[in-house]
Amino acid sequence: MLEPRKAYDLLTAEFELESGVVVRPDGMYVQGRLFAFFDQDQLVVELPPGRLGDLELRGVAAPYISRVHPTRDWLIVRDQELWPELAREAHEFVGEPAVGGES
Repeated sequence: MLEPRKAYDLLTAEFELESGVVVRPDGMYVQGRLFAFFDQDQLVVELPPGRLGDLELRGVAAPYISRVHPTRDWLIVRDQELWPELAREAHEFVGEPAVGGES
């Protein structure tokens, strides 16, 4: 297993190649919206509520509690092996056009 910061840097390098993704010091953005960031050696991702519940129930992730403001759809992912998959899900979830937004 890699040092957490190194694992996150490798993940962001992969996402920097994606169209529409911007990596900044505070996280990864798609279409101007944050979808993942690094906090205290863990990846934090935004996912739909149904997926959040599933991951929590299976013990794969835990709710993210912000020190600044309440969070609703954010999870902490500790297992680095899951970071690419769950970051990809977060990217797709956050990057989706709003319902009716393309019609």
